[in-house]
Amino acid sequence: MTTSFSMHAAVRRQQRAIPAFIIEVLETCGSERRCNGAEKLIFDKAARKRLKYYLGGERGLRMVEPWLKVYAIIGDNGSIVTTAHTTSRHRHS
Repeated sequence: MTTSFSMHAAVRRQQRAIPAFIIEVLETCGSERRCNGAEKLIFDKAARKRLKYYLGGERGLRMVEPWLKVYAIIGDNGSIVTTAHTTSRHRHS
């Protein structure tokens, strides 16, 4: 599910040192939340469980642990609008 990046998202991803691989994994295993007219992809508990299976166990999960608080915002046109690190807990709505 390769999504295109907006220019803003590409710059922010680079500035925030988020590898492209993490965004791909987020698209594959991440959970979606509706957020202000867009979709927010996050690594919540269920996504981490899928990620652990996807990466082949606990060792694979530990390799990507520094980026488990990353999220991506996907606009209605399907492109990634921005990426960032979470600074607070996600709230269920």
